[in-house]
Amino acid sequence: MRPSYDPATSIPSLEGKVILITGGNIGLGKAAALALSIHNPAQLWITARNPTTGAAAVTEIRAAAPKTVSVNLLELDLTSFASIKAAAQKFTAQVVRLDILMLNAGIMGGEAAVTKDGYERQFGTNHVGHALLLKLLTPLLVNASAHPTGVEPRVVFVSSAAHKYTVPPGGIDLSTMHTPQSQYSGIQKYDQSKLANALYPIALTTKFKQFTTVSVHPGAVGTGLFTTGAKGGGWMVKLLARLEPWISVSAEEGAKNQLWASTAEGVEGGRYYEPVGLSGKEGKYLKDEALIKRLWDWTEKELQGHSI
Repeated sequence: MRPSYDPATSIPSLEGKVILITGGNIGLGKAAALALSIHNPAQLWITARNPTTGAAAVTEIRAAAPKTVSVNLLELDLTSFASIKAAAQKFTAQVVRLDILMLNAGIMGGEAAVTKDGYERQFGTNHVGHALLLKLLTPLLVNASAHPTGVEPRVVFVSSAAHKYTVPPGGIDLSTMHTPQSQYSGIQKYDQSKLANALYPIALTTKFKQFTTVSVHPGAVGTGLFTTGAKGGGWMVKLLARLEPWISVSAEEGAKNQLWASTAEGVEGGRYYEPVGLSGKEGKYLKDEALIKRLWDWTEKELQGHSI
């Protein structure tokens, strides 16, 4: 760990930058938004599925930020392609660049189900929804790279050390992704989605050199994720929910790794980082080139034809 990492002093000026954080209304996302806002970005956007909690978070961030910072809410439901495209259309109509895209939102556990577009719910939310949003906003990242301010544009996927543990055989079962995957436990499906969040940046790094894409593990964070996912999540999620108060750190502490990855010098594209800024701790599947290609090709096929 970098014991001296303090976002208040370690984050450089973000003057001129446009930032978008998914799930910025609660937990890690809101903690990250608050930490970034004080460093004077031009615009800071957070997404929220719930407009009420989203508006409350915007009010809190505006109170913390310099008055020159424009803080905005973007309603977004990652389980719906229609919602993702509407949000991307609204965002691209109001900005000309995107310097930091923090793909932070996520779900864990819950009853076996599919998204509005028919994907296993956790994978559809945590991976597919974010992949579509990124695809639609890529031109803004490329534009920011052509007119740099500070470090190059960054895309940060909030993954998890869980990608190393209880995944389906082979890592990701794409063959049944258009089902609730009831044959797997809630924790297997969560870990599978977090594996995708760590694999996808590796593929993206080979496709887009204009911006840096990485994945991060925030640590065990007390955001209530285990508690909200306990129903239908299996015995392991229920156990983690009970242990959460004793094994977790605050959202402010947990957000440090994604803040570092979004703003620090020397961040390497395609890497997986554990807190804070430590590489070389990835699981075996992040070295599986065939799986990386399979996930990339499958995702490209699923997103084909979706545009704004």
